[in-house]
Amino acid sequence: MTSAFVTIGRVVKTQGRHGELLVEPLSDRPERFPSLRSVLLARPGEPGRRVQVVSVWPHKGRFVLKLEGVDSIDDGERLRGQELVIPQDELPELPAGSYYHHELIGRPAAAAAGQPLGRVRALLDTGAVPDLVLEQEGQQERLVPLAAEFFKRLDRARGVVVLAPPVWAKER
Repeated sequence: MTSAFVTIGRVVKTQGRHGELLVEPLSDRPERFPSLRSVLLARPGEPGRRVQVVSVWPHKGRFVLKLEGVDSIDDGERLRGQELVIPQDELPELPAGSYYHHELIGRPAAAAAGQPLGRVRALLDTGAVPDLVLEQEGQQERLVPLAAEFFKRLDRARGVVVLAPPVWAKER
């Protein structure tokens, strides 16, 4: 998918005889699922296709979706592993100082004074706060906690994640 879309779930398997799909939510807002009216279904890296959501119900920490035109186990099996995506403009606005993870991944990281620190390759949920995974050519990957002590802001105008340099950045 392009960067204009955000993955909110993944089809795990069929659930029932009429093409219902068990979906693993990949969103910090699972409460959005019961109100879904349509989604885009896509395999990673491929364009998606819009499908209408007929019904949704919770099931053991996941959701079962009945989609229009998916009426058999075989129809559902063809969708296994596909992602449910929505356009970014359908995401709710966050409070000031909050960011969606997809806004940070792929961005260059720099100290407030401008010293480049690498590029955010990923976010890892390893404990109380996620870690930014920074990569820099010729350097070992570094983890920086996504905590106020280190993460200062996302400078959207410059497209840069601004960090307080951790000790390892000062040692170079």
